[in-house]
This record gives sequence, C-alpha cells and structure tokens, in this order.
Amino acid sequence: MPSSTAADFPAAAVSAESELSAAGVPDAAAGVPDAFERLWTPHRLAYIKGAGKPTGPGAHEGCPFCIAPTLSDEDGLIVARGELVYAIMNLYPYNSGHVLICPYRHLADYTDLTREETAEFSDYTTRAITALRTVSGPHGFNIGMNLGTVAGAGIAAHLHQHVVPRWGGDTNFMPVVGRTRILPQLLADTRKLLADAWPQK
Repeated sequence: MPSSTAADFPAAAVSAESELSAAGVPDAAAGVPDAFERLWTPHRLAYIKGAGKPTGPGAHEGCPFCIAPTLSDEDGLIVARGELVYAIMNLYPYNSGHVLICPYRHLADYTDLTREETAEFSDYTTRAITALRTVSGPHGFNIGMNLGTVAGAGIAAHLHQHVVPRWGGDTNFMPVVGRTRILPQLLADTRKLLADAWPQK
C-alpha cells in the first residue's frame, strides 16, 4: 500500500465523495480513505450485542453453560466431560487454548459446590493444565474465577474457572497498544487437540 500523508487525504476524500455521489452511491458504502488504519472484525458484533448471554440468572434463561452440555462435543466446544463438571473452550478467548471448567449444576458461588464437585473441579483444572502443556507447551498459566458481575464475571450466574495458557511475549504491543488479540488457531481445532490429549484417570 503506498504511503500517504494526512494532508493527502482531504483532497482525495472530497474527490472520491464527489465521484461517488455523482454515481448515486450512498456515503456509507464509500470507504473513503482517511488518516486511520482499520481492522474489520464483524464477527465481534455478536459478542457486543450480547449473543449467547443469558436473559436472566436462571438455568433455563439462556445460560450457555447449561446449554453447552446438551450439544455434541464439537458443537458445544466441549473438551472433556466428567461426572459433575466439564471442560469447554472459551468462545471469546484471552489466548489460544483458553479453557473453562464448569459444573453441570447451575450455581453462582464456589462455596455452593459439594465436596465431590469441588474435587472434580480441581481435578479437571489439573487435567486442563496437563493437556495444554502437552499440546502447546505454554510457559505459564493464569488460573482463576470471577465471582459476581462486579468482579468481572461475564456470566455470573453459572460458576466457571478460567485456565489461560501464557507464553513469554504474548503481551506485546498488539494487545497493550493496539487492543488486538492474535489467535493463530480456530477454536474447533484447539478443542480437538486438547480433547485428544486430555489425561484419563
């Protein structure tokens, strides 16, 4: 792409707008050049508009963590199913391989887990770490949960724990300055790799 200075754009914009207006093309379709670089991410609009967000706090009010186990592993992006909890890919990952550990039971607070659920919750966190190390060799992990909307939980009504693989340099200028995440692999492909590497008992 040839370089242009900001001074070049106003004349070009006026010329382009005049030509397009004369041709009957609406301004919204013009794409007239200006001084800004743009990354188009129309797939994010679903997230912005709240697609997949519950309509209420109840289990039958669109909770995605209650819906996912009713789907096939591929359609639900489920990595592994236990008796009381399951592992699922985060639909809007922080990093490639971002896994969530969820109880099947619709509950909001960690203290509401039974002892059996807590044990399997912990076990599945360990298995997620092991599978991620096998598949992608991360240098470290962020592991944790946000309890309550005020703590940053996107879906506060259904408890879930994040297992996020980290690599040296993954917080570079793109996320810090550009507010852009680079994800090199499709979720379905990552799910398959992790499911194949998931440790058995």
